[in-house]
Amino acid sequence: MSGSSATPARLRLMSDLKSMMQEPPEGCSASPLSEENLFVWGATIFGPLESLWEGGVYALRLTFSEQYPEKPPRVRFTCQMFHPNVYSDGTLCLDIIQDRWSPIYTVNTILTSIQSLLTDPNASSPANPEAAQLFNTDMDAYKKRVRRCAAKSVEMA
Repeated sequence: MSGSSATPARLRLMSDLKSMMQEPPEGCSASPLSEENLFVWGATIFGPLESLWEGGVYALRLTFSEQYPEKPPRVRFTCQMFHPNVYSDGTLCLDIIQDRWSPIYTVNTILTSIQSLLTDPNASSPANPEAAQLFNTDMDAYKKRVRRCAAKSVEMA
């Protein structure tokens, strides 16, 4: 990080990294992908216990701008996901990283919210209509697809 100016975004990202290292949310980890670039992070969410996602290891990328924390990061899964609130490209439909963003949110709160979204999807606002329809009409088929994602995520991790 030497030689880089301490912009508000950099200071905040350093603070987020420090809290992630000292008090990571249960089942989550995140850090910059390289020491040279504080604005692109890799994150991992372990499937919450006793959920359909249990046993899975889900990779994400968080991309921050110089406007962070005034503007939310771009967040997307980099592994295969089958979820009502995840678009086919891995982008999430999640209010706190869209229209309900607030600068009080940190990387920790973002990851905790995503973890919670995994177990409690909002099928009335689907990013993946097929997943939402199965979730609402054929839970067995939905569970099978999710369990396949969980198994595949472990192979890729």
